[in-house]
Amino acid sequence: MSTSARLRDRRVTLERRATASKAVRTSLVSLAGLVGGPVTNQSGDEVGRVVDVVARLYGPEPYPPVTGLILRIGRRRTFLPADAVGKFQAGHVRLRTARVDLRDFARRPGEALLAKDVLDHQLVDVDGVQVTRAADLYLAPLVDQVVLVGVDVSLPTLLRRLGPRRWQARPTPERVLDWQSVAPFAEQATEGPPEVRLRASRTALHRLRPADLADILEDLGRAERQQLLGWLDPEQAADALEEMEPAELENLLREAKPEHAARLVDEMEPDEATDALRDLTGEEREALLTRMPKGEAAELRRLLTHREGTAGGAMTTLLVTARRDATVADMRALLAEQVEHRTEVDAVAVVDDEGRVLCDIPLFDLAVAEDTAPVADLVTWRAQFGPPVTVHADTPLSDAADQLVAARASSLLVVDDGDRPLGRILADDLLDALLPERGRLHFRRFLQ
Repeated sequence: MSTSARLRDRRVTLERRATASKAVRTSLVSLAGLVGGPVTNQSGDEVGRVVDVVARLYGPEPYPPVTGLILRIGRRRTFLPADAVGKFQAGHVRLRTARVDLRDFARRPGEALLAKDVLDHQLVDVDGVQVTRAADLYLAPLVDQVVLVGVDVSLPTLLRRLGPRRWQARPTPERVLDWQSVAPFAEQATEGPPEVRLRASRTALHRLRPADLADILEDLGRAERQQLLGWLDPEQAADALEEMEPAELENLLREAKPEHAARLVDEMEPDEATDALRDLTGEEREALLTRMPKGEAAELRRLLTHREGTAGGAMTTLLVTARRDATVADMRALLAEQVEHRTEVDAVAVVDDEGRVLCDIPLFDLAVAEDTAPVADLVTWRAQFGPPVTVHADTPLSDAADQLVAARASSLLVVDDGDRPLGRILADDLLDALLPERGRLHFRRFLQ
């Protein structure tokens, strides 16, 4: 999708958000102002106090509908269904009828207690790509029901809540985030089936890049971090884990259940998975490897035998190879099968009948070649530039970096003593290994 098309779609999305409506913004009701406020009947007599507001947080609706209130009546805490409420007002609730059906509260799948589970808890601002806290939540009438439409994350709102009661009920709509731009974490609200709770949060989170998700995972608390990982597809989660700082990734894998951690590591690229496993203790590492498919576990164990700081210790075993008798079309078909690993493949290794490397053909050369061109012709053409630059598994990374720079390439093949390819070491992996202290630049955090 072009940049202009993405901007157009984003503009349409923003215009459809409830908080873009002036009518909604002028009718906002502060949750912080409601909690502790009176509930009155039609005659204006107080019948109880608001303890919390219950909403279907993880349902199919874009804005969670309020399903009821938890009231304190004397020493009793009871549930008031939403259809008994006549009007939510600043600081108090007015009932629809004089006779009220008060029930014992039992949380239903997908429901959350907004004050207990969401207010003052961490959430993800998807538009701003940051972790923040809900200083206040805003309710508003929408169509024929009261719904949760926005979140206030500003410091002045926290200060407002510390002030007199008359200040607490005043919403600040200029600081509101639309509910559709956030992903909340309400641990007690996840008792419903996964497909229900995923509708609300995953639709927003799937827009984020792996590096953005990595930033968010690093900023979240332990419980919220594991909940977010549970929302993501294993492939998407693995991509984010590959972008995390090593220390943060180490902590995350230790916090996760071994079965889940093993699945995440299994989805990572082999070189990234190896780096992650190296940072764990032998016992922790074995606990994950024994829970992986045997083939993948064996491959990772083999990679772990290579010393850190060598080409073998930083290489990926993901290789695309071809024979001289293939055509360019055949090679493109092989590449198409590896589309999910496109960031790990920048060339195709051509090998002879004994599996020895003859040539390493960059993707650019394949892109400009005719489909019907024989690979043998490309091998002959590349020969004018000299033999392919390769390193052995025990080559120090500093020497591999020198060869990479001299070859003006973006990767090097790692070969055994018989010149058979073992793996490929990419330029970015060399940087990660040689400059581990550089970290990733967190401009967003700096600006916070």
